[in-house]
Amino acid sequence: MGSLDIIILLVAVVLIFQKLRSLLGTRPDEEVTRIRISDENAARIFDMIAKEAEKQQLTARTAAEGFSGTAEEETEELSDTDKILTNIPDFSKERFLTGAKRAFEIIICAFSQGDTETLENLVSPQLIKKFQEIIEDRRAQGITAETDLIGFEQAEIVNADVDEENNAKITVKFVSEQVNLLRNKDNEVIQGDENFIQNITDIWTFERCLTSVNPNWLLVSTKKQ
Repeated sequence: MGSLDIIILLVAVVLIFQKLRSLLGTRPDEEVTRIRISDENAARIFDMIAKEAEKQQLTARTAAEGFSGTAEEETEELSDTDKILTNIPDFSKERFLTGAKRAFEIIICAFSQGDTETLENLVSPQLIKKFQEIIEDRRAQGITAETDLIGFEQAEIVNADVDEENNAKITVKFVSEQVNLLRNKDNEVIQGDENFIQNITDIWTFERCLTSVNPNWLLVSTKKQ
């Protein structure tokens, strides 16, 4: 509501109540009381309108002050990582982290189950070889793994980089709660405790070529912290 609209509304309210006062002499006392109550309510209306006008004027001043800084000043407030992320076309930190957490869940479950077909869609060829070695070694010993991801305590981007060939790498720190078990061929637990929830910190790096039509990020590096 602009200042002109507020003035018009105030004038209209004044005219209405002046008309009501001109009719007081032709109505019973009971109606006069009701009109006086309305008159009191009118005072509250005027007060609300005035406060709203002040609020809008303050908002307008704040908005004007907010745009007074230059784009260069705003950029200087960003971290080095955020500056790199802003140069990635159509990048959304929130959307990326949502996808990264989902990828984390799928990858650790697929690795636990020895599902290399699923892993090949989410993990780089270099890293999949390491995963396959561990999976094949477990199978040879008759060992099975069980992983239950309880949830995430933290998932944040800690580093980003784009090289000269437009390959973007984003490193994410995951802090999650998990239950991990290893069982031997007799189904006996040889590592872990099904009643113990571990708090695990993983540092994963995802990579994507920005010039590729494929929008998917592949996991290229993992380490524990």
